[in-house]
Amino acid sequence: MTNTTKQVRFLCRAALIGALYCVLTYVSALLGLSSGAVQIRLSEILTILPAFTSAAIPGLFIGCALSNLLTGCALWDVVFGSIATLLGAIGTHYISRINVHLAPIPPILANATIVPFVLKYTYGIPGTLWYFSLTVGLGEVIACGLLGEYLIRALQKHGGRIFRD
Repeated sequence: MTNTTKQVRFLCRAALIGALYCVLTYVSALLGLSSGAVQIRLSEILTILPAFTSAAIPGLFIGCALSNLLTGCALWDVVFGSIATLLGAIGTHYISRINVHLAPIPPILANATIVPFVLKYTYGIPGTLWYFSLTVGLGEVIACGLLGEYLIRALQKHGGRIFRD
């Protein structure tokens, strides 16, 4: 396989993951799950994908930025929410080399650390940073940890065929 073919596959995978992130964010928004103190974004299930393909790192970052822009989030939410997703994706890529089932930990920690500041200082939602860390972290545990584990198990069975270069 040529280097150009590999680059095209990488870009296509990243774009597909980003588009899927946007769609799942819209579904979460329609269901009333993606904003406020307790957020369960279905798109966060995808944050385990860097354990299976490095194309997920830019895909998740761009998907998060686009979905935050398109759903009308404040500028600081677009910036810092996307940075939280990027840091989580990079962490997932590296920690999953130890054990793939650790993949949800970096996005949970990144979002539970960064998003509370956005909620408090950008949106002015009343509450303490500790409270927001708890609620955002809980939403991430549900999306990344519990639901993400189902995706990890499915990809362990079929990921070799899906992400084969």
